[in-house]
Amino acid sequence: GSSVAVLHSSLGVGERLDEWKRIKRGDVSVVIGTRSAVFAPVDNLGLIIIDEEQEHTYKSENAPRYNAGDVAKYRCVHEKALLLLGSATPSLESMKAAREGSYSLFELPNRFNVRPLPQVMTADMTQELRRGNGSDISELLQREIAVNLDRGEQTILFLNRRGSASLVQCGECGHTYDCPNCSVKLTYHESRRRLICHYCGYSSPIPQMCGECAGKLKFTGAGTQQIDAELKNIFPGIETIRMDADTVSASRSHEKLLREFETGRVPVLIGTQMVTKGLDFENVTLVGVISADQLLYVGDYKASERAFSLMTQVIGRAGRGRAAGRAVIQTFTPKNEIISLAAAQDYMSFYRREMKFREAAGAPPFGEIITVTVTGVEESRVLAGSRKIAGSFAGYFENCPRVKVLGPAPAPVMRVMGRCRYRVSLLGDCGKKVRETVAHVIRLFAADRENRGLSAFADLSPAE
Repeated sequence: GSSVAVLHSSLGVGERLDEWKRIKRGDVSVVIGTRSAVFAPVDNLGLIIIDEEQEHTYKSENAPRYNAGDVAKYRCVHEKALLLLGSATPSLESMKAAREGSYSLFELPNRFNVRPLPQVMTADMTQELRRGNGSDISELLQREIAVNLDRGEQTILFLNRRGSASLVQCGECGHTYDCPNCSVKLTYHESRRRLICHYCGYSSPIPQMCGECAGKLKFTGAGTQQIDAELKNIFPGIETIRMDADTVSASRSHEKLLREFETGRVPVLIGTQMVTKGLDFENVTLVGVISADQLLYVGDYKASERAFSLMTQVIGRAGRGRAAGRAVIQTFTPKNEIISLAAAQDYMSFYRREMKFREAAGAPPFGEIITVTVTGVEESRVLAGSRKIAGSFAGYFENCPRVKVLGPAPAPVMRVMGRCRYRVSLLGDCGKKVRETVAHVIRLFAADRENRGLSAFADLSPAE
């Protein structure tokens, strides 16, 4: 009833103010919201619950930069409240704290309805190609979808990439289409017949032929739109719902799409990360992970953790009713240990394996990483500014063997919205004095007139 307030970014300014006033007056006893709700002016705070606590999206990448998990910890300590972190795949940092006794650990060894976990099958996409199947949907997954269609049961297909093709290239001269504002390739969206940048939103119409040599264009790297099209080609007349950033809008919200999927018994739901967590549909008995490799082979230390979490979570969407669940993981590397552990839903084996790698590398939770990112329009000035910061750190930590200074190096996506980005990283024991030094260096950098037009900010344990 009226004792619950809701806070999220889709509310209008007036609606958000009204909710804020209700909370401030004490008219409500429960506040539900996204990460900014952690700042809600609740008096007599007793409990904060953070669901899916392992998600990196609890960190705000825009000013004011904050980690909602850290804010929640601070508020609970300050106001003597209880913090509950919930997850089927806890972050390694949280599990380490729980196993060492810093947190209390409460485990749920069985599913809520005591149903068995889904049977997981692996489709080797290398063998698919050798058999002449050039589709992004394996023969195994096609057979399982056909079984579900016959039984009147539903299927969820997960692919963490939207659009139709991630790369448009000339088959003759090799020319590709880059975003003029960001250092990424444009993604082709068949429904709009446009090339779109997923970072800044730039778009342009798809040309009929290569602009360099008039050669024929080829499209590689499937997205959710392409999977939707392939599925309808394999199963003519099949009804599907696609759920990604292109289809979810104010008029077609998550709630409306999911209600349509459930009540309309639409056979297949295709989506990005939006479909991996929190969905509880009794009639969903099959889940397909279209491209597991796309999750795994990313150049940062948390790639394995994210991949295991996403695969485990989405597999868990199957078999939540009376009928048994199945899942198919498609991969070019079926012997990869992360895929095997996700298929077995074996979190503790994954935890022990990953902790060995993290300890050997000195990465969190055994050490800390602080990155200082310098941004600006001119790459040469950004690089020069980041070298200044690296030089300052080298001087401050010259006699501190527990802290390594790394960089400067370009960010994984070096240019976004016309601004170049370079990083300097500190790896090791980044305690209070180190963080104070980082803050001091950034303040000096901002006060230096030579750095006009440049900005610098720090991030503890970056998500990428």
